Amino acid sequence: MRRIELGVIHCTDTPEGREVSADEIRHWHTSPKPQGNGWKQVGYHGLIHLGGRLSMWFGVDGDEFLDPLEVANGVRGYNQKALHFCYVGGKKYYGERRMIAADTRTREQKLVMQNLVALYTSRYPWIKWCGHRQLDSRKQCPSFDVPQWL
Repeated sequence: MRRIELGVIHCTDTPEGREVSADEIRHWHTSPKPQGNGWKQVGYHGLIHLGGRLSMWFGVDGDEFLDPLEVANGVRGYNQKALHFCYVGGKKYYGERRMIAADTRTREQKLVMQNLVALYTSRYPWIKWCGHRQLDSRKQCPSFDVPQWL
């Protein structure tokens, strides 16, 4: 068990306005390659839907450690000490077919995200929040600057 140190924000990397189900994410992450990533479990603790509904895959039991049943596969090398939350979206169409990274969060998603950050910061005052891209420079996820937003 490792102490929770990070809160990581992700996006689904899907077009603005396209809803994604929790089952779809599970399929993307856990189906064998090449249909999915072939992971043992989903990469996020929770998914923030377009309308603000929150789907949770992993409960966090309230102590300061992540036990094996609480670990999500969000960012290689950081999972044993991080909580991962994802919002649906993160891309906008640029032209007819090309998509670019964009902050597509709805008002409802922003509110839920603010509440999650506040809740887990009150539970774990030492937690540091960042976006996936702060931990992996090859990524644009979550398509906005988390430290600046905070």
